[in-house]
Amino acid sequence: MHDHDHHHDSKGDHDHGHHHHNHGAPQTVTFEDCIRFHGHSCPGLASGYRAATAAMEALGVSRPEDEDLVAICETDACGVDAIQVIAGTTAGKGNLIIHDYGKHAFTFYNRKDGKAVRITFCRNDTSESPEMMELRKKVFGGTATEEESERFHALMHKATVDLLHAPAEKVLKIEKITMDAPKKARIFASITCECCGEPVADAKTRVVDGKRVCIPCAEGTHPAKK
Repeated sequence: MHDHDHHHDSKGDHDHGHHHHNHGAPQTVTFEDCIRFHGHSCPGLASGYRAATAAMEALGVSRPEDEDLVAICETDACGVDAIQVIAGTTAGKGNLIIHDYGKHAFTFYNRKDGKAVRITFCRNDTSESPEMMELRKKVFGGTATEEESERFHALMHKATVDLLHAPAEKVLKIEKITMDAPKKARIFASITCECCGEPVADAKTRVVDGKRVCIPCAEGTHPAKK
């Protein structure tokens, strides 16, 4: 699986076989919702979908409305978007933590009972074939013929569908682990930067020449001050 599958899988985005919303019952979040959020369908997105659904099942949780579930992702690639949609773990809530080690490994921690699972992928199922790697180079390098481009997208689509529908034990390794609770998101008082005049969280300021300033002003990287 490649770290950034930013190519749209134009074939059959809507035939993945997942249920549509039933408005009389609690809403089920589907792979279709992940596609809408992410912008395209790809194997990377499917991997995040499988990881999140497997982890939630293993931990016995449904999509939480608050911050009880925490996701720790070891990649910043496509799968993270599916995890945000399916598990409700988001950057803004502070319960999505990214350590970009370039690994498709995802740990989910349930604050309610302290249980955690780490999800990784069986290497053979996530590795690309030599043909796929060769085509990827051409497609991303802008040298692919129309036929090669179509073949690449067909292979991407097949890999996505296979990943979505394969039995969990064929693609996933689900490991129960013991870990300390991740730190909760903190809320800081806001002050005014004495250099740019913009509001900034108190804990994120630095003192420069006796003034309390924001980090961009302290480092000379403020986007509006260049």
